[in-house]
Amino acid sequence: MKKVLGPVAIIIIILGVCALLFIPKYNSLVTAEENVDSKWAQVENQLQRRYDLIPNLVESVKGYAKHEQEVIASITEARAQLGNAQTPEQQAMANDALNGALSRLLVVVENYPNLKADANFRQLMDELAGTENRLAVAREDYNNEVQGFNKIVKRFPGNIVASMFGFEQKEYFKAAAGAEKAPAVDFSDSGKQ
Repeated sequence: MKKVLGPVAIIIIILGVCALLFIPKYNSLVTAEENVDSKWAQVENQLQRRYDLIPNLVESVKGYAKHEQEVIASITEARAQLGNAQTPEQQAMANDALNGALSRLLVVVENYPNLKADANFRQLMDELAGTENRLAVAREDYNNEVQGFNKIVKRFPGNIVASMFGFEQKEYFKAAAGAEKAPAVDFSDSGKQ
């Protein structure tokens, strides 16, 4: 009987040590993944706020810039892409398209001094600027959480636990290609009537 208990005891001790190593690591992976998901929800919240604000901004501009339909159409299309995006990567790409369309809108606005003086338009632009700031902070917070999660998934023994339970690295919210270059702004008289 003693000969059987010896190997069984060793196996139980080994399993106990493994459990003591893997359970905390598993729990830290679950916690880190929840933190990433929470931060992504904040990014989505700010994207939604901007998504909701843009139609009001577009309507304000429409009254002044009836012949600027191309810019308004590009904003509407980019907004629809953002609304249909499902994954963080799709949302990042749609966000980039919307940023480009909004940049073109701001160039158009420069051609209409009366629009810039309109109180409703100014208020909408202030709200948009605030939303852009909140979005930048939310993206940074998300990327920081992704970095922490990815470290756990890559490091030993987290990599073993992650592969055992299907945890995979998360994608960063990345800037669009060419974002390091300042956009070209043209204040020529070509847009004025």
